[in-house]
Amino acid sequence: MSAFAAAASTTSTGEAVQFWVLGTIAVIGALGTILMKKAVHSALSLAGTMIILAVFYLANGAYFLGVVQIIVYTGAIMMLFLFVVMLVGVTAADSLKETLKGQRWLAAACGLGFGILLIAGLGNASLTTFNGLGRVNSAGNVEGLAALIFTKYVFAFEITGALLITAAVGAMVLTHRERTERAATQRELSERRVRTGKQLPPLPAPGVYARHNAVDIAGLLPDGTPSELTVNKTLRARGQIRDVSIEAIADLKALEQKSADRLGRDRDGDREEEVSK
Repeated sequence: MSAFAAAASTTSTGEAVQFWVLGTIAVIGALGTILMKKAVHSALSLAGTMIILAVFYLANGAYFLGVVQIIVYTGAIMMLFLFVVMLVGVTAADSLKETLKGQRWLAAACGLGFGILLIAGLGNASLTTFNGLGRVNSAGNVEGLAALIFTKYVFAFEITGALLITAAVGAMVLTHRERTERAATQRELSERRVRTGKQLPPLPAPGVYARHNAVDIAGLLPDGTPSELTVNKTLRARGQIRDVSIEAIADLKALEQKSADRLGRDRDGDREEEVSK
């Protein structure tokens, strides 16, 4: 313990400030993971805790672990969790009724067992001597990590992989929904649409016959009146529709007059040609 106290006393001020500030934020994020009511907020809190752990790895010289912590765990696995939450649709309004009897007691027993294992691991750790980063990374950080994973902690590594695969399969099972009724055919959908009297052809686009294609300008019907089907209901409720029917009708009348005048001149010219012949 004297060596541990000596090592703790040689910690620099920057390291101490970094540990206490980031450690406090990490603990708050861990508590938020289990105390937040919404699953998305819990996942984001866990992502923040993982990022702080990556900073601790980088500060201790374990650069490979720090980068893997950010890219693999925070960037890939946590995003996968978020996508699963969005697909499953977990909300705070979900039923809290237990579907499996005794699952809360089982969860409490598992948590107690994990706490006992954690305390036993900390108690078994050697606090009298320290290897130091130089000795641990003497053969390289990646090589040292691989040696521990595939020799001393190979079973824990395999169990973790099995848990991740089980979580992925469980997410697929939860998102899969069996169809309970026969899918309607295209003919049945068409007949249903005709019988209900809904709009059968496609809706007209905004600004048709109004000499403008803006979304807030109603299209004009052949008689010159604006069509309410051409403007979004939200814009109509807000009163953000520009009425250009009078201007459009005037433009159309002018255009028709020009066309009539041109056609009249062409007819007169054709008659003159026929008379001359």
